Amino acid sequence: MTSLDNIRFVLVGTTHPGNIGAAARAMKTMGLSNLHLVSPKIYPSADATARASGADDVLHKAVVHDSLESALSGCHHVFGMSARLRHLPVPVMNPRQAVQQLENSDDDTHIAIVFGREHSGLSNEELDRCQYLVNIPANPEYSSLNLAAAVQVVAYELKMSFQPNIDAGRIGEQREAITSDDLSHLYDHFERSLMAIGFLDPDNPRYLMRRIRRLFNRADLDRNELQIMHGILRAAETKGRTTE
Repeated sequence: MTSLDNIRFVLVGTTHPGNIGAAARAMKTMGLSNLHLVSPKIYPSADATARASGADDVLHKAVVHDSLESALSGCHHVFGMSARLRHLPVPVMNPRQAVQQLENSDDDTHIAIVFGREHSGLSNEELDRCQYLVNIPANPEYSSLNLAAAVQVVAYELKMSFQPNIDAGRIGEQREAITSDDLSHLYDHFERSLMAIGFLDPDNPRYLMRRIRRLFNRADLDRNELQIMHGILRAAETKGRTTE
């Protein structure tokens, strides 16, 4: 399968420079950086840099062309994005299907994904240069999608295909597992505490402790959460003694 570096995002005739910056940001968040611009109305621009929000390196590397033909030079497969389905003999697919299609490509295959103008999209002549037409399924009563949002959808599908794993080091502290003995001690503590505060009648316990066991068996507690529960129970016992 080709690499992300061999996939270029081509923006044709972009009117608002802020959309170029937002598209660069969308690409960078998904690990993409190969941006090509065809005859942008205004570029470079401070608006583009501001909307990039730190993706300045993607903008700095962006290649500006005066024609779509130049932007597609060296590409083996071209996917054209369009909000409107055309009466053309071109395979039509959604972004996920498009990514599945390029998964079959060789390592050195170069891919272009072409996005049209904000208000009019790609012309028929420009779509003639594409082997595939990609349409993002949307609300038929309001299918208008911002250019950067469309870039984000495709970039996300590529990310999920190439690098779907989440970096656990970025989602908080490591969870330390607990043992069945730890849970048994917690349940014993619960029983003592609930009797101490008068919530559990030892002569008529019914199913209270069994339900508590079922509750915490489902909860999948870690070491830190276990210690929090013990702390709550100790505080409840202390409060119960001071109010007697």
